[in-house]
This record gives sequence, C-alpha cells and structure tokens, in this order.
Amino acid sequence: MNKIIAIQGAEGSNHHKVARNFYGTTIQLKECMSFDELVASLLDNTADLGIMALENTIAGSIIPNYALIDNNNLHIIDEEYLNIHHHLMALKGQKIEDIKEVWSHPMALLQCKEFFKKYPHIKLVEDVDTAEVAKRISKENLVGIAAIAPKIAAEIFSLEILEDELQTIKDNSTRFVIVQTTKPEVNKEVNKASLKFQLNHKRGSLAAILNVLSDCKMNLTKIQSLPVIETPWKYSFFVDVTFEEYSEYEKAKAIIEIMAEEFKILGVYKNGRK
Repeated sequence: MNKIIAIQGAEGSNHHKVARNFYGTTIQLKECMSFDELVASLLDNTADLGIMALENTIAGSIIPNYALIDNNNLHIIDEEYLNIHHHLMALKGQKIEDIKEVWSHPMALLQCKEFFKKYPHIKLVEDVDTAEVAKRISKENLVGIAAIAPKIAAEIFSLEILEDELQTIKDNSTRFVIVQTTKPEVNKEVNKASLKFQLNHKRGSLAAILNVLSDCKMNLTKIQSLPVIETPWKYSFFVDVTFEEYSEYEKAKAIIEIMAEEFKILGVYKNGRK
C-alpha cells in the first residue's frame, strides 16, 4: 500500500514535484493549504510523510517551519534542493495581451516582479498557492486570468504556457525536507544531520560548540537562531552539519550533549546537495 504524502499546496506545486522525484508518479497526495495543516495531518495519522520547504536562496529561512518541526517532534528523513522555475500559464488560445490579472503566491509574484513591468495592464493578485490557482483557472474556465506556477501544473491542468522562466534571479533554489512522526533507523550511509541546542549566556559558549564541530571534522552548512519564547533574550540554535565519517558525528554529538543546556537531533539523513 502506498504511503500518503502530505504537501503544502496543491497538485502541480513544487512540493508535489519533490514528492514525485522521491516516490514516483503513483503516489497518494494529501493537499494542505498551510504548513500547520500539513503537520496536523501527520499528527492525526491521515498522512504518513510530509514535505516542507525550509529555506530559499532568495527569501532565506522559512523560520516558522523550524519551529513546527521542533515543537511537534518531527524527524527529518531526507532532503532535496530544487531549482525553482516560474512559468506564466492560462487557458489555451490566449496571449499575454489578453491577460488582465495574474494570481499566485506572494513569493512567486515577488520573484517575478521585474518581468511584469513590461506589462503594466496586468494586475498582480496575491493568492494562497501557485498550483491551486492553476487548478482553479482550469476548473472554472477563467478567461483573462493567468497563474504563475511550475510547468508540471500546466501539464496536469491542461493550461497553455504563455511565458517561460519569469523569475528575475535565475539561480533560485529551495531546500525541501521530508518529515515523519516516527524516528527512523539510522543508515550508516547518512552524511548530514540537523541539530538543535540551547546555550547559557556565558561568553564564548557558542564559539566553544562551533570549535567542537570543527575539531570533529563537521562542516557547518547552516546556523539559524530562534528565540525561546518563554525565556526573553534566550535563543535556540538550529544547525546543519555534513560529515564524511559517522563515527566523527557520534563523537561531536556526545560532546555537545554534555556542553549544551538542551540538545536535540532533528534528523540524520543523506545530503541532498549534488
């Protein structure tokens, strides 16, 4: 029986694209219009796996998703870095001059803002999701309305692509993680870990942790701080590290467990960077 995969957004979204890349085209999808809804579906067992965007090369970290993973004790089991391509699509038989409004997610509109300066007659309208708009245009036969969405959405909903590659910055990549509620068996082929820790306010406490990572041959690829809500001016640190030897990772983990006030492993998995 196929596992049910929860994605943020609709069929045809970038989250759906990641799901297909990992699990093929015959997957069972659970479409969620928010990341909170996605996490809820994992907690109530209406989905087995969830796919969540975690950071983008333009927009930076999606900070609320770090908190969602941490607060709900989800486990990261894999990741993928996906190049983001924005395409303009509408019902067949139309030209860009026929389009009065473009609907899409605010981030997609922002990333394509420069393109639409050439078309001042087009109104840009923020909406909940890229692919969901494409689906609505197809289902409701909306003339004069276009969507910014991945090419996969045009294929699924039989829309015509009016313009390719709208994004202002062409090298635009998003990191997605796959999460579940149960802790997986660790495969010794893993070479990346996501960790969370809290430190006291002593001078040099963060530097001491970073020195441990360096001494144990960990390559720090990400560090993100989040405030500890119940304790003003205290922070949790979320870090990603890559490594060549699993034994070195275990050594670093054992030392940090002693040094940190709170220590948590969010996931150990295979590095998705090619």
